[in-house]
Amino acid sequence: MTTPPAARPLTYATPAHDVAGWARRFDPMAMPILADTAATLQSLRENEDEVDAHLLTETVAADPLLTLKLLSHVASLQRRSHFDTRGDIETVTAALVMVGIAPFFRLFADSSVVEDWLGDQPEALEGFRKVLIRAHRAANFATAFAVHRMDHDVAVIREAALLHDFTELLLWLHAPTLALEIARLQAEDPALRSVVAQERVLNIHLPDLQQALMTQWRLPPLLVKITNARQSESVQVRNVLLAIRLARHTSSGWDNPAIPDDIVEIASLLNMRIEPTWALLRDIDE
Repeated sequence: MTTPPAARPLTYATPAHDVAGWARRFDPMAMPILADTAATLQSLRENEDEVDAHLLTETVAADPLLTLKLLSHVASLQRRSHFDTRGDIETVTAALVMVGIAPFFRLFADSSVVEDWLGDQPEALEGFRKVLIRAHRAANFATAFAVHRMDHDVAVIREAALLHDFTELLLWLHAPTLALEIARLQAEDPALRSVVAQERVLNIHLPDLQQALMTQWRLPPLLVKITNARQSESVQVRNVLLAIRLARHTSSGWDNPAIPDDIVEIASLLNMRIEPTWALLRDIDE
C-alpha cells in the first residue's frame, strides 16, 4: 500500500524579516519533485526488485529538489546512533545505498509534483523552469571543468552546481508573488543587481539563505563549502562559480558582453589557451 501524496506546503505572500525567519518556512521533506521524476520513479517502482542505487542515481541526480530531500533525509539518519556516522554521505549514489531501494520508494515516490503545485500559476512555473534549465547547464559546465581538471570529487562538484541556486527554486514554489516582483523589478531596470532586488523584496540575500538552509539541513560539509562563494580561493569553488556564471551569461545566447571575461578565467582554471576554451565550451553546451 502506498502512502498518499504529501500535502501542498504553505505559500507566502509577505517576506520574513530575516534569514532565520525565511529558513523556518522550508521543510525539505515537504518539497515537491519534478513531474518527469515522479513518472520515472513510478515506472521503476513497478520493478523494484530489479532496481539498484546506480540505476536510480541518474533520475534522482537530475532533480535538484529530490536530491535535497534525499541528502537531508540521510543527514537525519546519520544523527541517529544506530547508523554508521564515520563519514559524510556526499553523493546521491552513496545516499541511495545507505537508505535502501524499498525505503527510498516509500519515502519519495509519492511526493507532490512541481507542475501540479504551480499549475494555476503559469508565470511562476515558467520562472521555476528557467532557473532549473540554468542549473542543469551549470551542472554540465561544472562537470566538464572538473573532469578536465581530473578532480576526484566530480560527483559532488556536479551536485554543487545543480543545487547552487536552489533557493531561487524554493522562492518560485513557496513565494511566487515575491519571486515575480523581483523579476518585474529587474525587467524594468536591467542594470539592477539581483542582490539589490532580493534585499528590496525579501529583506535578505538568497545566497545567505542557501547557506543557512544547507547548514540547518546538515548537508555534507564538502557540498556546503563548494557552494559558498566566500570560499572562492578554493579551486573547486571557482570551478562551480565559473560554471554558474557562464550558465547565467549564456542563458539567452553567446553574445553577452561579459562572456569574454568568463572565458579568460575559465581558460586559466583549465590551464588552456583562449581559443580551445571557446571551442570546448561550445561543445559542452551542444
